[in-house]
Amino acid sequence: MKSGTIFRGCCVCLALISTFVLQTRAQEAADTKAAEQPRNTQSGPSLVQPAAQAATSTSGVPSDSSKTDNSSKDTSDKTPVVTLGRGDLIEVAVFNVPELSTKARVSNSGDIYLPLIDYVHVEGLTQEEAQTVIEKRLADGGFVRNPHVTIFIDEFTSQGVTIMGEVGRPGIYPDIGDHKLYEVISQAGGFSLTASRKIAIVRRNQAEPIRVTLPRNLTDDLSGNVEIMPGDTINVPRAPTIYVVGDVGRPSAVLVDSGSLTVLQALAIAGGTNKTAKLSGSRLLRKGPSGQVTETKVEIKKMLEAKIPDMQLQADDILFVPVSGGRVLAGRTFDATMSVATAMALYTVRP
Repeated sequence: MKSGTIFRGCCVCLALISTFVLQTRAQEAADTKAAEQPRNTQSGPSLVQPAAQAATSTSGVPSDSSKTDNSSKDTSDKTPVVTLGRGDLIEVAVFNVPELSTKARVSNSGDIYLPLIDYVHVEGLTQEEAQTVIEKRLADGGFVRNPHVTIFIDEFTSQGVTIMGEVGRPGIYPDIGDHKLYEVISQAGGFSLTASRKIAIVRRNQAEPIRVTLPRNLTDDLSGNVEIMPGDTINVPRAPTIYVVGDVGRPSAVLVDSGSLTVLQALAIAGGTNKTAKLSGSRLLRKGPSGQVTETKVEIKKMLEAKIPDMQLQADDILFVPVSGGRVLAGRTFDATMSVATAMALYTVRP
């Protein structure tokens, strides 16, 4: 009887010890889970938060990576998309099928004719898009299994740059890659002697032209070397000209491609007035908007003496300085008198 009681007591003790151990382990597991929970919560958003949010620092300032992404996006947005257009001459090649290789010019309807697949509309498509369309037509028609098409552009007429005006060789120049204004002007033979430096660039889908003022020496300022897009039209006008004629050192046409020019400045460029010039009779001929020419007296002598302000000139003005008949006659009389006096002196010294 006593041994049985002892046995039951041992069993109860073992059961209590087992329960205590299990409760202790459960508590330790709960504590461990509770301790790990804040760490997981803190590190979790860095894995699932949006990229834009993750790229922002605690101060709210975007990190360098977001700036890089935005700058690259802006650069890609500015990159012109070159597409095929009317008049372009392209060469279509099918890998391992030389019989289907051909040259074709895009028609006015934007189509090209290819063997087996008839007409294909390619206007407005890039080279890669046009290649995909032709490959699909060849595969769908059962003509070529897994075709690989390559398009080469022989003449990029639709995407060319037109340069007109005062350049060596006006015309249309292909613009497949990136080009700058100076490069296109160089291809066109450079500026002529009468070219203005105020350039106008007409761009597709833009109402107002882009106006650029270039220096006489292009290397002095590169800010005007702007990007030229496919389809642009560059107009190089003739520089405004003022004509100085009459009794001056070098009667000539004076170019005014920047700023303004006055009467005295134009005379200085033309070599000044001659001794026989009649300054009081100088005239300025100016053509009005209706084509009517007006004549204005120019007081050059008073301008030289600073008694009146120097007069501003306009494009196509004609400054005329006449010859003084009295000064010519006086000069001839003086020359004749000097000739007679010289002859008499020579006669006197002779024996």
